[in-house]
Formats: sequence, C-alpha cells, structure tokens
Amino acid sequence: MITGLDHVQLAAPPGSETVLRAFYGTVLGLREIPKPAALAGRGGCWFEAGEARLHLGIDPDFRPAGKAHPALRVTGLRAHAARLAAHGAPVTWDDGLPGHDRCYTRDPVGNRLELLEEKDSPGSTA
Repeated sequence: MITGLDHVQLAAPPGSETVLRAFYGTVLGLREIPKPAALAGRGGCWFEAGEARLHLGIDPDFRPAGKAHPALRVTGLRAHAARLAAHGAPVTWDDGLPGHDRCYTRDPVGNRLELLEEKDSPGSTA
C-alpha cells in the first residue's frame, strides 16, 4: 500500500550545487537538509518546505526535461513570482487549472517548476 510521496528528485549537472542552493534556498526559500553521510559523496543537495521534499541529484549526462516537473503549492504566489523575476528566472502564467492560480519557472540549470495556489485560499495573494 502506498501511503504518500516521500520526495521528488530532479537531475542537475556536475558542479551546479552553488547555483542550486542560491535558487532553491535563497530565491524559493526552501530549507536545505543534510544528505545522509552514505549519499553525500554523490554530490547534489536536498531541500524541504513543510511536507514537500525536493532532491537534486547530479547526473553527468544531464539534460533538463521539457515537460516533466514538480508542482509546489505556495501561499502568496504573486510575491513568489515577483521574487523569481527579480532574480532573473522566467515566469510564465497559466490559467488552465480551474480553482488555482499558477505559473511555471525554470531553475538555473533548466529544470521546469510549477508553483500553484488555490484561489481564495487563506493567505492567497493571487
């Protein structure tokens, strides 16, 4: 029986940890969590916010996926989008999901991310 989703892993090119930490930690505000010692030598970095966990793993043959992406639930979507844009990240709005405001962006290595907020949710600014 599946009881939940533990994490989503995105690939990243070797040597990209510094820009990933700046983007996911500083721009998106996720908290970096230490990798277990047995996995630390593989490179990459792990982040979390609430119950959402995102692992960035190093892939020597990295190519960002064109369509696949994690979707992150947020409050204050417009503020997140403005912060992304201020840091040079692309922001593309999409009104195709009923009951939600959402946008897409790309991290510094090209991974696609969706940010969404339920309309009229507590704390909603969208």
